[in-house]
Amino acid sequence: MSHVTLVRHGQANTHAKDEISYDRLSDLGRQQARWLGEHMRGTGDVFARAYCGTLQRHRETAAEMAIGLEVVQDARLNELEYFTMAQLLDQQHGIALPPDREGFIRHLPTLFTYWREGRLEGAPESFEHFEGRVREVLDEIAAGEGRAVVVTSGGLIGMAMRVTMGLEMQALAHACLAIENTSLHRFQPLATGLCLTLFNAVPHLEAAERSLARTHL
Repeated sequence: MSHVTLVRHGQANTHAKDEISYDRLSDLGRQQARWLGEHMRGTGDVFARAYCGTLQRHRETAAEMAIGLEVVQDARLNELEYFTMAQLLDQQHGIALPPDREGFIRHLPTLFTYWREGRLEGAPESFEHFEGRVREVLDEIAAGEGRAVVVTSGGLIGMAMRVTMGLEMQALAHACLAIENTSLHRFQPLATGLCLTLFNAVPHLEAAERSLARTHL
């Protein structure tokens, strides 16, 4: 088995209220991805394999990183449809999508709980399906030869932590909320399974002149 580095995509359209309009990088998101690629090349962080989801923001991030490998696209690496389910939560339970980050901090674990309990009729996929596809694709990539880099989304990275570390729902929500754009998360294979060895690292954004380039949404 080989270690796997997950990368969250660059900043997307922060003013979006639906899946389609969110799914494109901002100018800052493109710059974040370029800086990350430059950092990896500068530190000799070499990968044998590269993957990303099929969403536009995943493909754009991988392209801006200039990884130097053919990037395999896999829909199992796509994000959960948060905006779609937020609309269902509002329509079916009267819990509206909040306008600010403070409200979002409370909204996310609520949505996850309703979703897991099967209380969102018409959800694009079940919580169990999302959990299963994340486990499946992570295990498959880890079983390949050579180090792998994977461009994906925050919700999927949080679920990867859940399936490898047994996170309960509140901890899962907190992990997802903490994940920054173009952050690095590394899983090391052990005889008993995958172990998280790096979480939410942004070495390419730590210089003082880039402090305002660190984003969560």
